[in-house]
Amino acid sequence: MRGLITILAGMAVAAVATPVLAQSATKIGQYNAWGTYSYNANGGKVCYVLTVPTDKQPAKLDHGDIFFFVSQKPGQNVSYEPQFIASYNLQENSKVTVTIKNKTFSMFTRGKSAWMENAAQEPEFIAAMKGGTDMKVAAKSGKGNATAYTFSLKGISAALSSIAKCK
Repeated sequence: MRGLITILAGMAVAAVATPVLAQSATKIGQYNAWGTYSYNANGGKVCYVLTVPTDKQPAKLDHGDIFFFVSQKPGQNVSYEPQFIASYNLQENSKVTVTIKNKTFSMFTRGKSAWMENAAQEPEFIAAMKGGTDMKVAAKSGKGNATAYTFSLKGISAALSSIAKCK
C-alpha cells in the first residue's frame, strides 16, 4: 500500500514538475494552495490533493521539490492518507513532525517520504488541517540537515471535498 503512494508521489511530481509526463495523472481542479488530481490504478481510481510549501528553511539549502499530499483510494478502502514528500532522502529512522495550531503529529520516514506513524490518527490529522491556516513540517535530511517547511492550508477543505466521492 505504501509503495503505491510512492508511485503516486512520483506521478504527482511529474504532474507538477513536468506537464509532458502528467498524462497518467489528470488535474481535476485547483483550490487556492491545493491542486486535485486523479489517475487509474490496478485497484481502481486514485484521487489526491497536493500542495507545495510557502516557505523552506534553512533558506541557504537547495531543498528541491517538496510536496504535501493527501490521497483517497476508494477501491482499497483508504480515505485521506497524508504523506510528506521530499526531493532528498530523509534521515533513516528519523521522524517528521507536523504541527497545526497547537497539535503535533509524528510521521515515520522511508526514503524520500513520510507517513502517519499512527494511522488511527489520520482522521484527527485531516480535521486539524481543515481547521488550520498553515501547517509546519520539520524533517531531517539524510545528510543530517534540519529542515522546516510551511504549507498553506487555504483551500484544503474544498480540495478534499472535491475528491470525497472519488470512484
